[in-house]
Amino acid sequence: MNSTKQNRREFLEQVTLGVAGASAAISGNALGAPVAAAAKGEMPYRKLGRSGERVSLLGLGGYHIGVQHDEQESLRIIRTAVDNGVNFLDNCWDYNGGASEVRMGKALQDGYRKKVFLMTKIDGQVKDAAARQIDESLRRLQVDTIDLVQFHEVIRPGDPDRIFGPGGAIEAALAAKKAGKLRYIGFTGHKDPDIHLKMLRTGFQHGFTFDAVQMPLNVMDMHFKSFAKKVVPVLVEHGIGVLGMKPLGFGIILKSNTVTPIECLQYAMNLPTSVVINGCDSLERLNQGLEAARTFRPLSPGELAALSAKTATAGRDGQFEPFKTTDQFDGTAQNPAWLG
Repeated sequence: MNSTKQNRREFLEQVTLGVAGASAAISGNALGAPVAAAAKGEMPYRKLGRSGERVSLLGLGGYHIGVQHDEQESLRIIRTAVDNGVNFLDNCWDYNGGASEVRMGKALQDGYRKKVFLMTKIDGQVKDAAARQIDESLRRLQVDTIDLVQFHEVIRPGDPDRIFGPGGAIEAALAAKKAGKLRYIGFTGHKDPDIHLKMLRTGFQHGFTFDAVQMPLNVMDMHFKSFAKKVVPVLVEHGIGVLGMKPLGFGIILKSNTVTPIECLQYAMNLPTSVVINGCDSLERLNQGLEAARTFRPLSPGELAALSAKTATAGRDGQFEPFKTTDQFDGTAQNPAWLG
């Protein structure tokens, strides 16, 4: 049996039977213990799945870069992050009407591009729209190659079939990879772990394994529609990079008055994540993320149990994860033309 068929068989068995050791994803132990910082005060680095790429534990989110009113301040945030060891940069074709990519492209001049692993996302689910968006992102970011391009907002049950169907976006992504426009392919989503599993399964059925997958990983996630329990173990099993996002849920999680920002960030870092992406619209927010990464150490079972206990009531119905329960964060639902 070749490796692709074997991977597909193993994956389907996991989805059908339930993921063994799902609770271990919460502790981060059975699935590969998180790597602590090499030395106190330094940025820890982890491998991006089977790619072997070395990425910083803290990643810089792209959306908030465009939210910052002062463009020069946003450039300062990006370069300060890179100067302090952050090498994973997140972005998206639709963020702030393209302003986030434009600003990041400016910040990557003067030698900064060679210091980072650059990721962006596209919304197009059909070949023509996806190809156009990839080219627009390349132009805005002022680069010849993007390290990782991801299909954005895979949040509807029909999205995987459309992306992998005839004339689907996967064709554009594979063509762009062949042309040297991108190096790795992934997908993102924030709605339902079962849709992530369907996207992974659809890829396997087409002989394709993603390089990275992005999802919400935070202290509330362990209690409601949990990506950590259902998706992370599958990614680890198949050597797919785990990208955590929304560790503070746009600050909404802090309104529960149950956890601190550092606790939120370090919980996500304690999972088998390759990188925890944090939105930073100020140097203060960036410094908070840097502190969390530099002081991170694996959490003990007692510490994890305490976090679970004090967030259980707040987290049980998704109240503090509205990106799962409402369409408030569904940009492609509000702008269906982006899908193509």
